[in-house]
Amino acid sequence: MQVTLTKNSLTLLMALILGLAAGGCSTSVTRMEVSEVKDLSGAWNDTDSQQVSEEMIKDVLNRAWLGEFSRTQSRQPAVIVGEVSNLSHEHINVNTFVADMERALINSDKVQFVASSTERQEIRGERKDQDLNASEATRKAMGQEKGADFMLKGTINTIIDAEGKTQLRYYQVDLTLISMADNRKVWVGQKKIKKLVERSSLGF
Repeated sequence: MQVTLTKNSLTLLMALILGLAAGGCSTSVTRMEVSEVKDLSGAWNDTDSQQVSEEMIKDVLNRAWLGEFSRTQSRQPAVIVGEVSNLSHEHINVNTFVADMERALINSDKVQFVASSTERQEIRGERKDQDLNASEATRKAMGQEKGADFMLKGTINTIIDAEGKTQLRYYQVDLTLISMADNRKVWVGQKKIKKLVERSSLGF
């Protein structure tokens, strides 16, 4: 039996095919709460960054160095975040992790926090401009910056173990608080994260 399609039938058929194709390629977006945990690839994500920074800062602020400094200096210590190196197998936005640590430190109300080296350069440029252009009553003088007492540095490392479609991802974050006066390491913190990632039969 031979089926003959008219011009109108062909037009309707093509429209149906195009409609189905467009529907198959559409994008669906679901808004989530920022605090909601959602793992997709198993790689380092925003939840890891927030959890590590909050736990590490909580630990560093409850150690002996803080009380010792407050007793001897009768003031809050000033802390600056130095370099946090990504030595892992994957791309990790270290800037986001550093920002999480800065936020936790500032919100603790137990330490003072000073600007990074990059931020200081911009501020010094603005201060120099004020010296030339701002009124005497509002300009800020040079040489009045708050010096840091401690620098927080760190590394992020990974170990990846894979067999077939199963992968074990191990993250280790090491942070060190160093005295600017004498290079003493007054605190060393470590946080480990382990994830078991199992891929479907559709492949990686």
